[in-house]
Amino acid sequence: MPKQKNYNNPFLIKETAKFVRIFVFLLLITLVAINWGTIKGMFNYNVVYGDFWNSLKEGFTDFSKKEIADVKNPEVKVPDVMLSKREFEFSEKSDSIEIPKIGVVAPLIFPEGNTEKLLAKALNKGVVFYPDSALPGEEGITVILGHSAPSNWPKINYDGVFTRLNELKPGDEIFIYLNHRKYQYKVTGKLFLKRGDEIPKPDLSESKSFLTLLSCWPPGINNKRIAIQAELQF
Repeated sequence: MPKQKNYNNPFLIKETAKFVRIFVFLLLITLVAINWGTIKGMFNYNVVYGDFWNSLKEGFTDFSKKEIADVKNPEVKVPDVMLSKREFEFSEKSDSIEIPKIGVVAPLIFPEGNTEKLLAKALNKGVVFYPDSALPGEEGITVILGHSAPSNWPKINYDGVFTRLNELKPGDEIFIYLNHRKYQYKVTGKLFLKRGDEIPKPDLSESKSFLTLLSCWPPGINNKRIAIQAELQF
């Protein structure tokens, strides 16, 4: 009569567990290899924001009622002149963004150009002013881009600066500091958009200034966009 296996044998249990771990590991490696292109695109910020930038160029035009040619080079300060007919509070702070509710404090960067490479370079240094948009205080829409990152993502450069945008609600404050002037905005709305969708623009028939913060959604993944809209307070 054949001898029955003893499934309570500690050695057998240990070997079985070892085999299961090896099998699961190999399965994961295989799945990663098969889907590497997708995974790389999800977490490669150059790819994510390159596509993001291209969709912006295709979907956004006429943000401002004026031509802006002074903000292409981050080494050149925006001329210290009135940006609108209204006075704004003086500030000692350098060009930056501050969102108290979600703990955001980051430099405001003016990219050297609108190529994918230059955009990625600028995003590593802070949040990025979209070159074709209005300057804070001008009539039109100021557009600012920023990275988002998955939870527990390593804190590298400014990879997670806009990760918590989803927590913002109408009435929350956003401050932009530019040329030692302080611009106070209040959140008016939040949108989740598909790739390539245009952001609904507010009524620009009146002399108003708006702000839109843009990032990928979910954080760090190139599926959708999150857009926070705010209005300048005078």
